[in-house]
Order: sequence, then structure tokens, then C-alpha cells
Amino acid sequence: MSGTSCDGISAALVEFKNRTFRLIAYRTFPYPAPVIELLRRTSELTARGIAQVNILLGELFAAAALRLLRLARTSSKAVLVIGSHGHTVYHGPADMIRCTLQLGEPAIIAHRTGIPVVADFRMRDVAAGGQGAPLVPFFDQYFFGNGPPRALQNIGGIANVTIVGCRVTPIAFDTGPGNCLIDAVVRRTSLGKLQCDAAGRLAKKGRIDQAAITRFWAHPYFRKAPPKSTGPELFNERLLPELLGKTWWKRPHDAMATVTYFTAFSIAKSLRRFVPVSLREVIVSGGGVNNLTLMAHLKSLLAPIPVRSIERYGLPPQAKEPVAFAFLALRAIQGQTNHLPQTTGATQPCILGSIVPATR
Repeated sequence: MSGTSCDGISAALVEFKNRTFRLIAYRTFPYPAPVIELLRRTSELTARGIAQVNILLGELFAAAALRLLRLARTSSKAVLVIGSHGHTVYHGPADMIRCTLQLGEPAIIAHRTGIPVVADFRMRDVAAGGQGAPLVPFFDQYFFGNGPPRALQNIGGIANVTIVGCRVTPIAFDTGPGNCLIDAVVRRTSLGKLQCDAAGRLAKKGRIDQAAITRFWAHPYFRKAPPKSTGPELFNERLLPELLGKTWWKRPHDAMATVTYFTAFSIAKSLRRFVPVSLREVIVSGGGVNNLTLMAHLKSLLAPIPVRSIERYGLPPQAKEPVAFAFLALRAIQGQTNHLPQTTGATQPCILGSIVPATR
């Protein structure tokens, strides 16, 4: 998994049996600084540049898979399939020509590893009339759907949630910004010296601009009912002058405090606006779990509903998505449905993903 934060590749080695899974190994391999910068400006690239990034990411994904296997002392021959979501460079399900694009050439991964690869999961959902996202809800429903009503909230670059539970019809959608605005403020105010607000320490020093929170919440995306999905095409640094003021960067701690609070605010308000059941708990995954200020806001805004890290259920916060796409890949090669069409807007259940076989 390579998320919209552009920070690295999360890889998981996992074994599935019936409705249980065992995480064997997990690592996040950071991208070199030049790759991070390249991924953050893919919208500026020519067709040639995009083609080259596709190959580059394929090589990096393959190297990450092989490195994880070495760390786990596991032969590639023991692995049935690799699920590769790819790196999203554009997501436009509402465009006149509905589209989405993930890079990381699966043929490279299959050739370098000798393992079959399932990739390009989103396009079949788009072809069926869906948004192409979110896709992790199938995993959430399969492994967490038999318990009480609860929200599985992921906070990556973009934040997304799945509502599952016994006798609950699953609901899933992108709640809005996750770490994307926080990271944008950090990069701008530190002149690129910092990439994230480690543990939320910078946000803790600032004052929250409540008027800006009101302006943020007035964004049309938050009024749109699910199914819906978004990305950095919508929530990015270009929004900040309009919402925080033209010289927002002169008040770095206040800007950080405001966007961090708004990330938690938009999650909590979206859950209250669109979720028709009483939640017993909110389980959080993704890099946002490490932002202690963000998590404190979320716990306060959602009280008395307990807010817990997914580590409580045996998964490192950034391992969930690669584990989920391993499962979607397994379902694909088994010829079984691997998405919830009602959560994406697709007109029918499908088998998502293009399968690239490998010669062992």
C-alpha cells in the first residue's frame, strides 16, 4: 500500500483461514526524499513522466515485497498472491469522464518476485458505476461485521470510515481530510524540513481558529451523502489561504492547531450526520493514530463513544490497509466478489482487480 501521504510503502505478509487472519510480518519502507517530491508533483508530469513513475513504483513495490520476505525468512514460493493497490495519482469519479489512476506496474512486481499479482482494483468498481473507493469496507465487514455496531476509521492522507455490525447494513465513505492538510501545513511552515507533525506536538502549541473551522465545514463535500470518495485533488494546500487567511503561514502553530482539530471535527461530525446507528466503539487505523493531539480531539468530540487504536485487535495501525488488499487479492484469484457495491455506488457485485500471472 502506498497512500496519499506519499511517505512510504506499507507491506504485510499475512495468512488467511476462514474468517481469521494471522499477520506474519509487517514493515513500512520509507520513500527516499526525491521519490516523495516526485509523487507530490505527479499532477505536473507529462505522459512520459507518468509512464516512468509507473515503472519506478513497480520496482520499489517489488523490492519492498522481497525485502519483507527476507525479513520474515519466507520463500516467495510460499506466497500465493500479492495484492497491490498502487499509488493513486488522480481520483475523479465525479468527472465528466469518470476515472481513477493508480501507478506501480504490476507486471514488474510479478516478474521480479515470481509471485502472481492482483492490482488495479478500483477500475472495475468504476466500470460498474461505483466511485472506485473505498474498497477496504469489504475486509471490515468480513472480519469485524459480526460484532456490535462500530466504526472502523482510517486516517491516512484522506480519512475514510466503515460502519459494520451484526444486523447493520454496512456504510462506508471518505470523511474528508486525514493527514493531508496537516502535512501540507508542516511542509510549508518548516520550509520542507519537516514532513509531518510527529505526535501532534506542533498542533498542541497553537490556538484553534473556530471561525476557520466553520468555513472548513461549509465545504460542499461534507454535505454530500454517501457513497462518496475524495482525495488530495480536493483537499490540498490550495484550500488553506481561503480558509485560514492569505498569510496563514505566518501563524504556523495556530494553522497546525486548526487543521488538526478540523480533521477530528470533520470525522466526528460526519459520523453523526451520516451514521443512523448508535456506535459502541470507533476503531482507528492509519498514520493518524500516531498524532496524539489529533486522537485526543477525536476522543473528546466523540465522547462517550470509546475511540481505540486498531492495535487493540492485533494490527499495527498502518498494517491494516496492506492486509486488506492481500485479502482482496486472495478473493480475486479465487473468483469471488471482493467489494461492497452499496458502499461505492456500484450497480452490482464484481470481482475487482487485474490478475498478472507469474512464471515461477
